[in-house]
Parts: sequence; structure tokens; C-alpha cells
Amino acid sequence: MTVKHSELLVDTRGRGAGLYEITSRIAEQISSHAIENGLANVFLRHTSCSLLIQENADPTAAYDLIRWFARLAPEDDPEYTHTLEGADDMPAHLRAAVTRTSEQIPVINGVLGMGTWQGLYLFEHRRRGALRKLWITLVF
Repeated sequence: MTVKHSELLVDTRGRGAGLYEITSRIAEQISSHAIENGLANVFLRHTSCSLLIQENADPTAAYDLIRWFARLAPEDDPEYTHTLEGADDMPAHLRAAVTRTSEQIPVINGVLGMGTWQGLYLFEHRRRGALRKLWITLVF
């Protein structure tokens, strides 16, 4: 068994853009190591954004998802006590708490074993952009 680690940086433009598809960037890592069969683990090193596998064919799916999360964890809720970093900070943590900070995707015959309409996304939950860091661990 071989294990390879690499870091992936994603420069987000903030929550307005919302979902940043990173599927092709993970696929590039697989190609660069000539992996035939194995597992790709993607780990996000932050608490105010998340990872998710979602439909990548129709952009209205992303739009509806972003709007649903805004209703789920709204800004300026008077019940929040964690407000030091701004009105969008606690909602960002809540949105990240109900999603994931890592995803595992099988590598089958040299490609990500994802469905036809699936894409891997970094989901930015803060209003302002940030440089997000991910660890990619490839096991083969």
C-alpha cells in the first residue's frame, strides 16, 4: 500500500459565490500519481466552510442549497453568543457542523468513482473570501 499526501489551496470569493467545485483538481492529483485503484480522502482544515458532494449539472441546485442554508442558520440571530468575528461567523460554524470537513471517494480504473451528476465542492460559509487549505490523501 502506498500513501501520498498533498495540499490543495482554494481561494474563495466568499459566500456569494458559495460552492466551488474542486472535482477536477482532485482528479489531477490522481492522474499525477498514476493511481489505478485506491481511495482519495479530502480533508478541509477549517471550521467555517465545508465539503460536500452535490449535483454539478444544474446550477439551480447550488442556488437552492445556498438559500436553504441561509434559512437554516440565519445571520444576526439574537440567541448567538459567538459574535466576535462578525454576524456571519456563527452561522458559518453551524452550516459547517451539519455538513462535512472530509470526503472519501473511491478511485476506480484511474478515475474518481463518482456518479454522472456528482461533483465535489468546497462550500464557503463566510461572506468574505478566504484562502482555504485542504489535505488530499491518496491511498493505493
